[in-house]
Amino acid sequence: MLPGDLIGPVEIGAVAHGGHCVARVDGRVVFVRHVLPGEVVTARVSEVTSRFARADAVEVVRASPERVEPPCPHAGVCGGCDLQHVRPEFQGELKRLVLAEQLQRLAGIEWDGAVETVPPVLGSRTRMRFVLADDGALGLRAHRSHAVVPLPPDGCRIAHPLMPQAREMTTDLADGAPAERGTAQNRSSFSEAAEYLGVVSAEGGRLVAAGSPAAAEVVSQRVGERGFRVRVDGFWQSHQAAPEVLTQAVLGGLRPAAGESAFDLYCGVGVFAGALVDAGCAVWGIEGSRTAVEQARRNVPQARFFAGAVERTLRQLPKRADLVVLDPPRTGAGAAVMNAVARLRPRAVAYVACDPAALARDLGTAATLGYVPASIRGFDVFGMTHHVEAVAILQR
Repeated sequence: MLPGDLIGPVEIGAVAHGGHCVARVDGRVVFVRHVLPGEVVTARVSEVTSRFARADAVEVVRASPERVEPPCPHAGVCGGCDLQHVRPEFQGELKRLVLAEQLQRLAGIEWDGAVETVPPVLGSRTRMRFVLADDGALGLRAHRSHAVVPLPPDGCRIAHPLMPQAREMTTDLADGAPAERGTAQNRSSFSEAAEYLGVVSAEGGRLVAAGSPAAAEVVSQRVGERGFRVRVDGFWQSHQAAPEVLTQAVLGGLRPAAGESAFDLYCGVGVFAGALVDAGCAVWGIEGSRTAVEQARRNVPQARFFAGAVERTLRQLPKRADLVVLDPPRTGAGAAVMNAVARLRPRAVAYVACDPAALARDLGTAATLGYVPASIRGFDVFGMTHHVEAVAILQR
């Protein structure tokens, strides 16, 4: 088996973490994209390693009843979406299967919960990173490639309606009306950058060159009754409803009481810290980005924030906490941080995860430290992609 070979017809097995399904050809595991469990397809091999191969479906011989016509003409080529061929209601089921499998295999946790749909599926993303195509139009990277796939003429299907998707559009679309940028100098500097950041905020839609001074400007966001300021190139949940949905999941799981102490670890610009302060808690936050910490201090002046690595910076905080929120990057918190959290002896921990494998590994570590899940909820805030968010509430 070599890259470029056609294989099949082959029957597709279970869905796996990463946006593909598992097939076996001549005893070799093949991860196949753009398929569904139970289908029979012909596929073209894209990569071969000593342990497995990767392939892309090129012909569906026997289709799943959950297969639909993709809403985007670039589905299967663009790397932004990998589930456009799946009925939207069934996408959550695939993510549930992946989350359950990772929890069972990596942490020994039997989970029978659901992945909750968070509408809208299309038109939901308020933050995107575009790249410049050869024809000067904006595009997105192809899967596992630096090649650029131009956006469809009518735009990316998962982008928010106010997201500017052409370089000629103004950086401020609060009224929804595109306009030419103001000066020739602005247009020139705008076209030199290879990457562009699209962001939708309370001020409207903006499109700025990555690395430009405009990328360091701040925009307004809101979660519940509290406003937040965040840089254009800073971290903010991309689905328009995700900040509110995840905040309510954390609060509902922790049930904070006035007077309790709470740590918000990997706190970003202070979203969970703000919710805990509003619940009457005394809050300390830690974040690796000094810029995000500066914004968190302005967003939530009632809390105390520290910049630095979580494990090391925790030593500067009180030795006990009633509640802990963990919202680590995709790689997870890791054993050292989980051990440090357990030493605080909190009555409850909320772990917000964007990667099922990292979540499972950290929950496995937590179990050895005496903390087990009281609940695990999945949220489909990445429609048309294999990504899934989860909130686990741990208790002693």
